[in-house]
Amino acid sequence: MTLIKTTPPQLHREARLAREKLHLEGEVPDGVLRAEIDASWRRSLSHGVHFNGKFELALESSASLDVLLASNRLLIDAAMPAIDYLAARQGKEGLIILANSDATILAVEGRADRLKGSGLQDITLGACWSEAARGTNALGTALVEARPTMIDCGEHYLDRLTDFSCTSVPIHCPQGDILGVLDLTREGPLGRVHDSTALLAMAVSQIESRVFNASFPDQIVLAFHSRRQYLESPWQGLLAVSLGGQILAVSAQACQLLHAERSALIGRRCEEFLGVDGLQLLARLHQDGVGSLQTAKGEFFYKTLRAPQRSINVSSPARSTAKTAKPHPDLDTLAGSNVRYARALRMARQGLANELPVLLLGETGTGKEVIARALHMAGTRCDKPFVAVNCAAIPEGLIESELFGYREGAFTGSRRGGMIGRLQQAHGGTLFLDEIGDMPLALQARLLRVLQDRKVAPLGAGEEQDIDVALICATHRDLKRLVEEKHFREDLFYRVNGISVMLPALREREDFSGLVGRLLSKLNAPTVVLHDDLNRLLAGYHWPGNIRQLEMVLRTALAMREPGETVLTLDHLPDSMLDELTASERPQSGSIRENELELIRQSLDSHQGNVSAAADALGISRATLYRKLKQLRS
Repeated sequence: MTLIKTTPPQLHREARLAREKLHLEGEVPDGVLRAEIDASWRRSLSHGVHFNGKFELALESSASLDVLLASNRLLIDAAMPAIDYLAARQGKEGLIILANSDATILAVEGRADRLKGSGLQDITLGACWSEAARGTNALGTALVEARPTMIDCGEHYLDRLTDFSCTSVPIHCPQGDILGVLDLTREGPLGRVHDSTALLAMAVSQIESRVFNASFPDQIVLAFHSRRQYLESPWQGLLAVSLGGQILAVSAQACQLLHAERSALIGRRCEEFLGVDGLQLLARLHQDGVGSLQTAKGEFFYKTLRAPQRSINVSSPARSTAKTAKPHPDLDTLAGSNVRYARALRMARQGLANELPVLLLGETGTGKEVIARALHMAGTRCDKPFVAVNCAAIPEGLIESELFGYREGAFTGSRRGGMIGRLQQAHGGTLFLDEIGDMPLALQARLLRVLQDRKVAPLGAGEEQDIDVALICATHRDLKRLVEEKHFREDLFYRVNGISVMLPALREREDFSGLVGRLLSKLNAPTVVLHDDLNRLLAGYHWPGNIRQLEMVLRTALAMREPGETVLTLDHLPDSMLDELTASERPQSGSIRENELELIRQSLDSHQGNVSAAADALGISRATLYRKLKQLRS
């Protein structure tokens, strides 16, 4: 990590001389200031910043501040533990400041009460401290220089800052871009804070690790170094690997350790650099444990920052009954054995990756939101927000404010401070508009403009803000007919109908047994199976409610189990549900009750009246067998 060299005490006089010349002649003198400060002063002068500039306060409204903080939530959450630690160590004499990549302040901790009376009244949330706005200062200059920066007393461009010194270190995102900057500002010369520079760099390293970790919640994230003692230091490398073994992101230190550029690493297979593939890597990982790998570039020690729950049973198949978090299903799994459906989903994924909108069509309950989430997780925006809006579930009078947000006072009864709309919440990620066919016509026109211009203005606000969203829409309605009937705008139809996917109804699917298995796993019952009688009944039903209805039937049956039961039978369904499921069947010889009673009798006879053995043969518990006999004979 390279730092700009500090000004020796004897050069403080020369900084004052440079300021006097700037005041008298309006020019920066040659050869007086150190090179980095000289370049920054000249940039400040070219930006039109006046050295006697007064206070410039923060954002105009609390709603604007809400939007700012919400859009930088990942950085703020990752930085607050480090800021609290620094404030405890350094906050008695100065300020700890966090700013975003535009040098707009997101958090301030420390002696703000004391320092604000000394010329720092505009060190506050929402205030922009870019070099173009405030001249030379560590926050703004570090972003321009893209490296750690120290500004000594007298080196700030603004006169009112001459008594302060500050140090700033940029914070990088997993892709290598600058995400923000962390700053320590205090009264007095820089010489007093040299020891704080390493502490600030360590804090930034911790923030980058947290951001890196949070950006890949369902992937493998490792910290590594060729020397074990350098783990958890600013010099450790960070690596994100998909479960399939593909490198997703690397930190700058990782590039140095692997002797490769970021562009040459991302997208490559991890075995090329780590010597093991994704599954082998998963099998070796232990949460919070330290291990080592022998690679072509030598031995690397690693610490696991994140390992998905699915990695628990890689080396030994599932035996545990503990509940674990379920990963999002992938598109191939959701398609099952339906080749045509799988092809349509692959095309949707490819279209979304190329900024084409996706339209999901299908009956209610076919799993449109599940598919939308899987498409989001399969794309490059998987670490960004997925925001779902059900256009049919929100009252017509509220859907506009829900989508676009509003400023405080925009209408009677509006929330104090306003509200951030779903469109802005989805910025950088994916917006899913479910049941878009139910959107009011007047709102369709406004949505069309947003999709065309990629800008949104909350209610009650004049300014527009850029948005970047991938768009997935869904409906059970016939949009073409709605267009013909003038209930849906034709221009909006063509805007949302990029890649169209028809989701098959449950009665049309050929992978019913596989789907039941996936639903049981989702319901934390992966070892439970269906009795043949129940399976035949469910497979033959017409399912007007589709997957949603099937899931509810399985939930109900699971709730009726006795402890230890692993086979679901007809007995696990209430009579009302059995009546509904059998209503469309043709009458068969004997009732269901008669058939079940006969099965029980046969099992008891074949096991000489041994109730436990008969229950085991039927796949039910002894208590269930007694209960069933009582019900059937009543």
